[in-house]
Amino acid sequence: MKRILLALGLAAALVAAAQSPAPMQNPSSPGLSNNLRGAGAIDAEPKTPLMPKTVNDDKRPMRNYAMQPPIIPHQIDNYQVDRNFNKCLSCHARERIADSQAPMVSVTHFLDRNGVVKDKISTRRYFCTQCHVPQADVRPPVGSTLQDSATVEASLAKGAKK
Repeated sequence: MKRILLALGLAAALVAAAQSPAPMQNPSSPGLSNNLRGAGAIDAEPKTPLMPKTVNDDKRPMRNYAMQPPIIPHQIDNYQVDRNFNKCLSCHARERIADSQAPMVSVTHFLDRNGVVKDKISTRRYFCTQCHVPQADVRPPVGSTLQDSATVEASLAKGAKK
């Protein structure tokens, strides 16, 4: 009798599993499932997407908020940035900007931890990609309503005048 009940329970569970709905959709991101793997089978290896191309137009986009580090508007593949050498400084160092026409690193990068201005880049700011990143040419996976701070302040000021 126990075997029959066990078999019936197992059959009922299999039927219920086969009739279960598709994965729940994320309400904040229509079209995307709640899991990281997507809709593929758990034992299947998903196809790896191609690496996106880096934006390489040397245009400096507007920053979205105060104190945002600027993005790197060019490719930095194979740039050496380690304790022995920093490829970024071959163009962005103070003594190289006349030849390269690249913007000089911010004066804040010359401050040490005590706020003393040094003549060389501070070791705290030497590894550029801690804060600065290149921009990839990709379509955002979800929409965004982010507005830069100037736009938000202008709309608030406009609302206050009414």
